[in-house]
Amino acid sequence: MKYKAAIFDLDGTLVNTLEDIAESVNLNLQKLGLPVHPLDSFRLKVGDGNRTMIARSLPADKQHLLDDLLTLQLEYYAEHFCDHSQIYPGINEMLAELKQLDLQLAVLSNKPDHLTQKLVSHLFDDSTFAVVRGHLPHAVHKPDPESALAIAAQMKIEPREIVFVGDTSMDMQTANSAGMFAIGVTWGFRSRDELTTAGADCLIDQPDELMTKLLL
Repeated sequence: MKYKAAIFDLDGTLVNTLEDIAESVNLNLQKLGLPVHPLDSFRLKVGDGNRTMIARSLPADKQHLLDDLLTLQLEYYAEHFCDHSQIYPGINEMLAELKQLDLQLAVLSNKPDHLTQKLVSHLFDDSTFAVVRGHLPHAVHKPDPESALAIAAQMKIEPREIVFVGDTSMDMQTANSAGMFAIGVTWGFRSRDELTTAGADCLIDQPDELMTKLLL
């Protein structure tokens, strides 16, 4: 097998976190006397980091409240990060199969690092991932390849030997910029067209299809 590792996005790829994220924003919008948003609309708000998500959630004339809402949202989410969030069906089985093939597994998310660590630790066995990394204060968000390449270096694996699996254009662009094989998942928050346009090398509709792609 030419691949030695797989880096996964978290939200919309491994775990359906949409309801918890939406609640953490909407409940605090209500506190500020601002309009809330339908659950499905958060599919296009998430993915580019918390600050961008909050900016997208505020009315154009209320952007001065960004820092206030961001603080409230992060405080609430830290306590309610897994009220509704669940691992997608088939993910645990897929990860177990990959580990049987001795692939190193990692997570890279634009969610703040402390919340990424918290969610992964809560839902997955500690031995599942060799590296778990969210957004760190000094780092640049995906699609900048810096964090993906740092993970590759930490695992001591060449980028060309890594598949990057995600559900958004940001993930596909990250993979392409890092020189990794970009696999788009269609069960997440964004569309097939977005993934294809962003440079996905292939798409999968079910977690068990990943193994087939790796063995080609």
